[in-house]
Amino acid sequence: MKYRILPLGILVAALVALSVFYFSRTEPITNYPSQGTDIIAFGDSLVVGDGSTNGNDFVSVLSRKIGRPIINLGHAGDTTVDGIARINQLDTYNPKIVLLLLGGNDYLKKIPVPDTRNNLATLIQNIHARGAIVLLLGVRGGLVRDHFDTEFKNLRDTYHTAFVPNVLEGLFGNTQYMSDTVHPNNIGYEIIAERIYPVLIEMIK
Repeated sequence: MKYRILPLGILVAALVALSVFYFSRTEPITNYPSQGTDIIAFGDSLVVGDGSTNGNDFVSVLSRKIGRPIINLGHAGDTTVDGIARINQLDTYNPKIVLLLLGGNDYLKKIPVPDTRNNLATLIQNIHARGAIVLLLGVRGGLVRDHFDTEFKNLRDTYHTAFVPNVLEGLFGNTQYMSDTVHPNNIGYEIIAERIYPVLIEMIK
């Protein structure tokens, strides 16, 4: 039972921080409330749920928590360039909210940070043009220094997206939450889902 105590503390802290973060915003979220119908997760292996067992990826956990299907358009290994190349997969749907999680592979492949930022901006603008809300999910860009932190916040402020900062905060390097050096395990993905949930549920209202 010990392994449940620490995650609960992390979850409570994350929920409080996210609630303060979200409700203190004064800028309207672009396209809120959206007239779309589909909730879509778009991104890399973290969206796929690599490292989890069947049904325990964060997208599936979120879907159960909100009581609605979430279409999983994750593709392992994708960089932001790959995301742009396949963003037209959204054409099949009528997106209401798109959870956008890309950037980790850009860091691993040493893609320049300005390129990552610009590619994410292109993706956000494409999704907004479809009338959907973007829920931007941050990732860390660096082990010692986070080169992405300011970039993600600037994207949030520029395009008025919903936003959850660094979804992997506190998980890296802890075998209790990680299946390998990059991907969470079931417990880690549950923590990610709990961090996203309070922001996502407000966007659905």
